[in-house]
Amino acid sequence: MHIAPYDNQNRAIVDVDDDLVPLTYFNIVKLTKGQTFDYGLAGYETCVVPATGTVDLDVEGAAFAALGNRGADVWDGEPEGVYVPVAAKVRMTCLSDTAEVFVAGAKYDRVREPFEVRSHQLDLVQYGSDDTKTHRKIKHILGAEHHDKVGRLLVSELFTVGQGGWSGFPSHKHDTDRLPDESRHDETYNFRFRPSYGSGLQMLQREDGQPGDAYHIVDGSTIKIDKGYHPCCVLPGYEMYYFTILGGLSQRSLKQYFQPTHAEQLQTIPGIMDMVAKFK
Repeated sequence: MHIAPYDNQNRAIVDVDDDLVPLTYFNIVKLTKGQTFDYGLAGYETCVVPATGTVDLDVEGAAFAALGNRGADVWDGEPEGVYVPVAAKVRMTCLSDTAEVFVAGAKYDRVREPFEVRSHQLDLVQYGSDDTKTHRKIKHILGAEHHDKVGRLLVSELFTVGQGGWSGFPSHKHDTDRLPDESRHDETYNFRFRPSYGSGLQMLQREDGQPGDAYHIVDGSTIKIDKGYHPCCVLPGYEMYYFTILGGLSQRSLKQYFQPTHAEQLQTIPGIMDMVAKFK
């Protein structure tokens, strides 16, 4: 499902117990200097990631100062994040002139400890090639490095490096718990483009060999993926970014099931299996 960009007034874009993706949560919080925003989510662990700007964060008395270092857009510097335990009371205070802050969440029922992930602690992966139109860079904020500190939540930023390139290919899905072949993970994306008037396409093929759906994505689009194979691409001449939230049903590690029709393409994309190994 595609949600066109709109002024959400700091209210959840994908709320708790969503009809399509109940395992994930997503909010965009926009603040000006000195403004504060408070939240607490029962039943969901979250991660606070400034898209732009800088904020102070207080998580049940634990202070995380000057989070975020990006200016104009998500290409202007590296991401940072803070993990927030289930039901913890959070206050963010804007330090910069303006800030746009992503709040990503996953359903979970245990309380863990808060921690920060600074720019030098990111888990970085780059794979694919310009020739295969699959060149992309992934910046894991809550990735494999934090597996023992997080319940069900995976949070990453993905950049399509080659203009006109594809992401999420070979096509894969993760909508059914049938381990060890596939895990159930709901997924939510938020897209950005450079220049901002660029756009792209999100495919969603429900069944192998059958026509599916396609959505025209623009700067600020949110996509909810409940089931099906879901590659996406950007128009030639533009760069694409998307903030990725994954929430697992029974485990944190993501087990993707690659579409049999295109599975042989796994052998043509440099480094793709290293990428797969990082979602755990």
